[in-house]
Amino acid sequence: MGLREVESSLPPGFRFYPTDDELVSHYLYNKVANKRASQGTMVEVDLHAREPWELPDAAKLGANEWYFFSFRDRKYATGSRTNRATMAGYWKATGKDRAVRSRRTCEISGMRKTLVFYRGRAPSGAKTNWVMHEFRLEAAFSA
Repeated sequence: MGLREVESSLPPGFRFYPTDDELVSHYLYNKVANKRASQGTMVEVDLHAREPWELPDAAKLGANEWYFFSFRDRKYATGSRTNRATMAGYWKATGKDRAVRSRRTCEISGMRKTLVFYRGRAPSGAKTNWVMHEFRLEAAFSA
């Protein structure tokens, strides 16, 4: 039985709704550490090869929120700039990065960046309603 079938068999109100700390300290950390605990709930998706409206079909769990693992794509092979472009547009960072604190130790375990999707090419892209939160581990918590 797939996760979608499990989710549809649960009573109303039950859903996958992890906190920022759980996403960083459990799922992301285990993925980076290559532990099996990260397998199953979230899928790996190349966010640069898919448009935002294609992401719900790739998700294992339904609802209005989807969770994915995606590796960072570099804009240039030798540089540190991140490529966030797709064929139809690009993801633009908005605001400042927010610290994600561990509930157990109160230390910063990761960071959360908010991205908004724009159709077209920068700087004349048109803002859409697609929003994504990108999480990353802090160096001290990296595997």
